[in-house]
Amino acid sequence: MNPAKMTIKEVKEFLFAHEELTEETQALFSADTRSGVQAAYKQWQRRREKAGQLRQRWLDMSKNERELWNRGYTHIAGLDEVGRGPLAGPVVTAAVILPQDFYLPGLNDSKKVPPARRETMYEQIMAQAVAVSVTLSDAALIDEINIFQATLRAMRMAVQELSVTPDITLNDAVTVPGLSIEQRPIIGGDGKSVSIAAASIVAKVERDRIMKKYDEQYPGYGFASNMGYGTAEHLAALRKLGPCPIHRRSFGGVLTP
Repeated sequence: MNPAKMTIKEVKEFLFAHEELTEETQALFSADTRSGVQAAYKQWQRRREKAGQLRQRWLDMSKNERELWNRGYTHIAGLDEVGRGPLAGPVVTAAVILPQDFYLPGLNDSKKVPPARRETMYEQIMAQAVAVSVTLSDAALIDEINIFQATLRAMRMAVQELSVTPDITLNDAVTVPGLSIEQRPIIGGDGKSVSIAAASIVAKVERDRIMKKYDEQYPGYGFASNMGYGTAEHLAALRKLGPCPIHRRSFGGVLTP
């Protein structure tokens, strides 16, 4: 392969199609004095550098999983929730068991992933996961037993409803009562474990979809955009319309915004 015999278009296509190049090949591109080749090669270098950073991030975030797989654990379930803070709607939890060869660059805490990318990641997780379970606790239950207990209940149900029984669960910070399965709580787990991060993505996308449907059922509160959180728009709607059936009446600001 000799870049000097390639057109700029061919160079770009070649570099786009290759994630890795030998040192000899890189030297040939580096020596090509054409500005178009240098621009394409620098772009390739940046892309390669970013890919390396993402791979390292994945290795860092899969440390717990790799340790457990090496110790003989087969099915590791990540467990996370979304929606503890909003004034309206359910708290949604997800349990996800990933295969050992799963790789999804950029996977992270759902709050740190742009909405469009979350949707793409959600589809990839759902298509490739060994098992996924999604459960929720609605506003009525939250008001009845409090948000923390309602979250733990949903988490317990999510694990119990997995189609494959996990050997261990990796939880975002909490220990879930009532589970006979071994658990490992990890503080900030949605940014430290790929399994928990996957559960975070699934729970977030599922809850957002629920809130968009509620926006159609209960118009005026802006649920499709605020997802039930106490934004200025939402609080203004509460003052005007009062609470609707999915509002958490035990939360401050709902009855007296």
